Amino acid sequence: MAQIKIDLDRQIGPIDRKIYGNFVEHLGRCIYGGLYDPGSPLSGDNGFRTDVLEAVRALQVPILRYPGGNFVSGYHWRDGVGPRESRPKRLELAWNSLESNQFGTDDFIEFCRDANTEPYLCANLGNGTLDEAAAWVEYCNGSKDTEFANLRRRHGYEQPHQVKYWGLGNEVYGSWQIGHKSAGDYAKSALEFAKVMKWTDPSIKLVACGGQEVDWDWEVLKTCGGSVNYLSAHFYFGPSKEDDPHYSLCAHVSRVEEYVQILWQLIQAAQRRFGWRHPLQIALDEWNVWYRSRGCPHDGRFPLAPPLLEEIYDLTDALVVGAFLNMLQRNCRAVGLACMAQLVNVIAPIFTSKDGLFRQTIYFPLLAATTLSGEVALQVHTECDDFATKDGSRRVPYLDVSATLSPTRRKLYLSVVNFHKVQPLKFKLRLADFAVKPEVTQHQISGESPQSVNRLGNESVTLRSRRMKSVKNGSTLTAPMHSMNVYEFDLL
Repeated sequence: MAQIKIDLDRQIGPIDRKIYGNFVEHLGRCIYGGLYDPGSPLSGDNGFRTDVLEAVRALQVPILRYPGGNFVSGYHWRDGVGPRESRPKRLELAWNSLESNQFGTDDFIEFCRDANTEPYLCANLGNGTLDEAAAWVEYCNGSKDTEFANLRRRHGYEQPHQVKYWGLGNEVYGSWQIGHKSAGDYAKSALEFAKVMKWTDPSIKLVACGGQEVDWDWEVLKTCGGSVNYLSAHFYFGPSKEDDPHYSLCAHVSRVEEYVQILWQLIQAAQRRFGWRHPLQIALDEWNVWYRSRGCPHDGRFPLAPPLLEEIYDLTDALVVGAFLNMLQRNCRAVGLACMAQLVNVIAPIFTSKDGLFRQTIYFPLLAATTLSGEVALQVHTECDDFATKDGSRRVPYLDVSATLSPTRRKLYLSVVNFHKVQPLKFKLRLADFAVKPEVTQHQISGESPQSVNRLGNESVTLRSRRMKSVKNGSTLTAPMHSMNVYEFDLL
């Protein structure tokens, strides 16, 4: 029988809630027809879909990245501010779309305020300039009698937007990116952008563009690590064509965790070598399951808000998302910020139509993480059976486990994902020198099969709760097959 052992004194560290963040990009129907749809009867006076706002607020999204993504490498922020009738239409080259610029910086800030989330802006280091980036910081955060602060005031925003988090470009390591650069060229450019942006507002926090590859990441760290607060990494995952699709997809979380730990060692090595004293962490500011709906036809048609990358997620995908969130909690010392990509319609937990929306399967692990977790991550010892990938590269435990503690609420949360397709897994609960009240709540995400999906009007995969009695140290608990479970304990 499997065992899970928990000791409240074995604390990994505090969890930064920014690891539960999300991301919106001018791509497909994420913005237009997604969170912003002024022609819809479901939208408020500001054009925001009220049903989307309600679903986002329920997720308690702590930080929201914008405006890209690949889009940002060709985006010029001044196109999206001021009177809407004066904003130019542009050919958007990253996603072969027409960009109307009816949604821009100030609109995004308003959405963030309505959604109770922190804005995180990504600067254009593709075809953008130093002056443009510094001006954007001034527009958002300036309080003096200066050109771009006054421009914001003329647009109706007297008080600064106070945008604290800024990205230094997006995926410029990739040939698909406008302004693609080598690691050395990017690092030198990012250093100069960091300089002028922080000179404009010394209080901002900067995210440099990592490459998910040791040589790239080390080059960026040694050149501009002293001027930034985070190094990013992006991870998207899908199943292997040569292996079981369910288990090969579930195995991806362990692969990501392996590189997160490598990158954390690189950061610590750089801090030691160069003597930096400021905190420097990882920002996993794009991540998700993504493999069904890929690619974008560059056929020169340039439609407005075409339906791109509209992945429909199943229960297996939800289990992988749940395990990824467990991984973020376990690695809370290394990861200080993370953003699922994306929030609405485009590989997203929220999917809209003209008649309403539904919450995809992957919505519910996010909901569990933000509402059913503590402020401190605990080390957990897990013993259970595992499975092997077909290529033999790794063995993955069937149970993916994270435990978090809330000292203020006197609660312990145990998150257990059972990857097994056909077998419930029992585990013995071992508590080291502490006790819990006998009534425990089990919050569960499950479905009839790993292929279960949600649709408009039929959310078959949700978060359901039940009370359990007579639970104590040594009790045997059960994680049903293909399920995510959060056990909520009250401490005695």
